[in-house]
Amino acid sequence: MKLSSTIRVVKVLLSSCLVVGVGACSSAPTGHSRASALETPTSEQALQALIDGNARYAADRPVNARAHSARRAEIAASQRPLAVIVACADSRVGPELVFDQDLGDIFVVRSAGNVVDDVQLGSIEYAVEHLHAPLIVVVGHERCGAVMAAVKGGEAPGHLGAFLRPIQPAVQSTEGQAGDRVDNVVRANVMNVVRQISGTDPVIAEHVREGKVRVVGARYDLDTGRIDILN
Repeated sequence: MKLSSTIRVVKVLLSSCLVVGVGACSSAPTGHSRASALETPTSEQALQALIDGNARYAADRPVNARAHSARRAEIAASQRPLAVIVACADSRVGPELVFDQDLGDIFVVRSAGNVVDDVQLGSIEYAVEHLHAPLIVVVGHERCGAVMAAVKGGEAPGHLGAFLRPIQPAVQSTEGQAGDRVDNVVRANVMNVVRQISGTDPVIAEHVREGKVRVVGARYDLDTGRIDILN
């Protein structure tokens, strides 16, 4: 059984068991949380759960994103997210919605251009070390405003340079590349951040080397709602 089905076996739903891709609906005791009922998923299971959730979202068949009181009660005392999502702060890219996940299912770290500094890395380390998240997904997106600004170049007022500077290596590495200029940079920037996170010592890099954590890149299409895995 896929994790996308399994992680919801223990959820309390008001009308029926809204599990996608399972032949028979399973019931769960009231108040029994996913965190306490299941073992930590593998990175492959977690990624499949996200892929399945995005397919539901893109097809207008979501089953989650319901901030109901029963779910709040399940996770009030503790959390055990199945993945860390590092995403752009763009208002059109809401990870819980895009991946059709519920409260407590994903640990979200967001910044313009999905770049990371010590604060974001510390947050990711916390999710990996203390919450035992087996998967980190870096999500860039189509027509990213931060990437557009980085490609345009020039002086950036205020603190804008703090997120534009980290994107510049992707701008430079894709110079002269065929295809859409901005989208090329979006993809390259995602993979740069994947490498940055994967190589961050001591916590994340050690977990990656030991096979406890996987770091992948993804691109979100604003028009279709679909997520493409880049590695």
